[in-house]
Amino acid sequence: MMRALWTAGSGMIAQQFNVDVISNNLSNVNTVGYKKERAEFKDLLYETLDRAYMLDGKGKPVNLQVGHGTSVVATVKNFGTGNLEKTENPLDMAIDGEGFFTVRGPKGDVNYTRDGSFKISITPDGKKLSTSDGYPVLDDAGNDIVLDVDVSKLNVSSEGELSYTDANGQSVSLGQKIGLVKFPNKNGLESIGKNFYASNSASGDPVADGESGTKSTISQGFLESSNVQVVEEMVKLIVAQRAYEVNSKAIQSADEMLGMANNLRR
Repeated sequence: MMRALWTAGSGMIAQQFNVDVISNNLSNVNTVGYKKERAEFKDLLYETLDRAYMLDGKGKPVNLQVGHGTSVVATVKNFGTGNLEKTENPLDMAIDGEGFFTVRGPKGDVNYTRDGSFKISITPDGKKLSTSDGYPVLDDAGNDIVLDVDVSKLNVSSEGELSYTDANGQSVSLGQKIGLVKFPNKNGLESIGKNFYASNSASGDPVADGESGTKSTISQGFLESSNVQVVEEMVKLIVAQRAYEVNSKAIQSADEMLGMANNLRR
């Protein structure tokens, strides 16, 4: 019975974490480029009361074991592409594929994002393409993207080439290309907030988009919406709530059984 208390308690802790993950998904349903997460669990140590064995055709073909509950082992992001919403803003860009935009972070390091709702920042070096927080977007060479042109005339090709339409209606190249990268293991990326990801040894070093696999494309005037499905998350929330409730009932039952044992009289 004591084992049941701890086992059911581990189930309640795991389901509480599951609800936390689901709540974060629901809260980011309108976040541009957000990728939904799911919690993964593993069973804990087993106590073997009797082992399976066969000797001269006789014995037990099955084990007698009892587990000690569950624990959270990982949170995994679903990097499936969300719906593309048309905005007609020339600075809005959506990625169709597995690529990531590169951004110079607050500490000067390079971060990665799927959020293409870019803005223009006025700096001493000119007007630069940046995120909503003012962090500069980088080109394929790792340099800041300078846009000293009329933004309404800006053109971005599907491969990220930047150009503008001059007074004669001619397309003039700006000589820069928006940097897109991929990762050998994108599930290893670390979420650091502000719609940014940071690379690490688990994700592997970034490689230029197009060097391997299918090349990603950029759609100007579109934004990638969150890939969270509200109905799906609500169903998961109900299942997690019921699992939490059942585990609490198991604790209550074990407590009542202990109470009966303690109150036994000869």
